Amino acid sequence: MVTNKTFMAKPGTIERKWYLIDAAGKPLGRLAAEVAKILQGKHRPTYTPHVDTGDFVVVINADKVVLTGKKDKQSFVYRHSGYKGGLKAVPFGVYMEKAPDRLVEKVVKGMLPKTKLKFHKKLKVYAGPNHPHAAQKPEKLEI
Repeated sequence: MVTNKTFMAKPGTIERKWYLIDAAGKPLGRLAAEVAKILQGKHRPTYTPHVDTGDFVVVINADKVVLTGKKDKQSFVYRHSGYKGGLKAVPFGVYMEKAPDRLVEKVVKGMLPKTKLKFHKKLKVYAGPNHPHAAQKPEKLEI
């Protein structure tokens, strides 16, 4: 008799890796989709939906990410104060000049599932080429 066992990852047995991604010249949406996949752990054969099997991701050169088409003027980052008429809409282009690292974080977080697993906490984004995670020896990843 053959019994098929489905593998389920357990939180204590997961070995996390660190990946370094250079965002220079990459389209924002495509970069965010790949980063979201790595943060969730969908790139691994041991992926388990209810367990955080993802890896850490360090994104550098976020200020050199590319917005294709007219997204810099037609796409907006929205905030609401909670009061009537408190909706603030800032175009991607303006947000990109002020805080490119926060824009990348926001777009990646929007592509992640809204669960208690908090995948976005493993994402580190930096506007320039320097980052303080050299001790973790991040593996360079081409997207």
